[in-house]
Amino acid sequence: MKPPISPLLHPQISRRQMLSGTSTGFGLLALRALMADHCYGAIDGLNEYQDGTETPKLHHRPTAKNVIFCYMSGGVSHVDSFDPKPRLKKDHGKPMPLKIERTQFNQNGNVMASPFDFKQWGESGLPVSSMFPEIGKLADDLAVVRSMTSAVNEHAQGNYAMHTGFPFMGHPSAGAWCSYGLGTENKTLPGFVVLQSGGAVPPHGGIGLFSNGFIPAQHQGSIIQADKTPAVGNISPLLGQASQRKHLDLIRQLDESFLSQVDNSDVTAAVVNYETAFRMQTAVPEICDLSGETEVTKEMYGLNDKEPTKAAYARQALLARRMIESGVRFVELSCMTKGIGAGGAANPWDQHGALAKGHAAMAYQVDQPIAALIKDLKQRGLFDETLIIWAGEFGRTPFSQGANGRDHNPFGFSIWMAGGGIKGGTAYGATDEFGYRAIEKPCTVYDLWATVLHQLGLNHERLTYRYAGRDVRLTDVHGNVLKEILS
Repeated sequence: MKPPISPLLHPQISRRQMLSGTSTGFGLLALRALMADHCYGAIDGLNEYQDGTETPKLHHRPTAKNVIFCYMSGGVSHVDSFDPKPRLKKDHGKPMPLKIERTQFNQNGNVMASPFDFKQWGESGLPVSSMFPEIGKLADDLAVVRSMTSAVNEHAQGNYAMHTGFPFMGHPSAGAWCSYGLGTENKTLPGFVVLQSGGAVPPHGGIGLFSNGFIPAQHQGSIIQADKTPAVGNISPLLGQASQRKHLDLIRQLDESFLSQVDNSDVTAAVVNYETAFRMQTAVPEICDLSGETEVTKEMYGLNDKEPTKAAYARQALLARRMIESGVRFVELSCMTKGIGAGGAANPWDQHGALAKGHAAMAYQVDQPIAALIKDLKQRGLFDETLIIWAGEFGRTPFSQGANGRDHNPFGFSIWMAGGGIKGGTAYGATDEFGYRAIEKPCTVYDLWATVLHQLGLNHERLTYRYAGRDVRLTDVHGNVLKEILS
């Protein structure tokens, strides 16, 4: 007599299990097709203006296709940059007449005048500090929001709030949301790239600031070292291309086999990331090679400047333009410490002392490269479809910390936007006469990202991801589009 067949070795499956398992294959076919397309979005149902197979599904017609985020980590002083306050000069050295909230270090001094002069620029007469002579020349392209606020007063929390809408890790970065909502126009490069150079490190909070959080992992930020070879170390080939292709095909087959049994978005994301990394091996060195750029262009950006951090930031700015040209959806640039007088490596704009020296050094690092980026995008017809954001995590106090520094101020500060359908030469909102609190049209980070998503053709209330039993979004349950700064 033959021994009975063990059900553990030959398990029987039900009709329902068979249908469930085989039907998953149709999803894999769709995945393969999506990966082969020139452009693939992540959201279904946002399709009122779907015009063709290579156009993402959008809520409304966009005015921008891409975003460049110039992040000024550490907290730029708004009263020394884009929000002039004559009252500070008038009352310099006097006690602050308004109630002062507890600050980060609570070493609060008297009213402190700005060490920088302001000048009205362009036809709009928008005032810009002498720290930014090159950006000032482009004032008619800027929409300065002078009434930005933050709910937090510490660097790491402020950085997370500005990047994700939440003051703690675990949520997707704005760049990840944009990639998730629109996909990428270039399958050889990630949809969300963070550029670093000159020894720059992530702001306080670490690489979680660029995380995909709980949305699929292919939307996380990819850090590219703009001045290193290789620019992305962990995608350096260890095998020949043909051997790598065989390895990836085997991994994909194993993943697909697993997916036929368990629907798991992490595995699907891993398949996409493997393929993207494979293609990046050739795409990244090519896009980081600036040998084809003219000397005039390099000089315009400041690549040959004798100050190494300025030259390094200039390389980031030029690479940002090249990545936008190549279809990268969201590019973030990183500041770096500029000599003695600047803040720490993770927050170089953080001048609790010697503010004039530190802010001047940091402004020199970024002023010419950012202005060149705007001019270059204009020359190439990319400015109108590229949204540029300039922001830090909070501002600084109108009164001194110690003899010549300023502490953190989340109650009212300035950011600016340009391009991508933004109305230039605009000042939106206002702080009080000391620049301490936002008193006119106060804004939050949710308003900022609601406006960015709107310019990209997305409704911030409909761009959601189901997580922990609720539909989570970048703007949480808040956010209003700043329509007054839109052209």
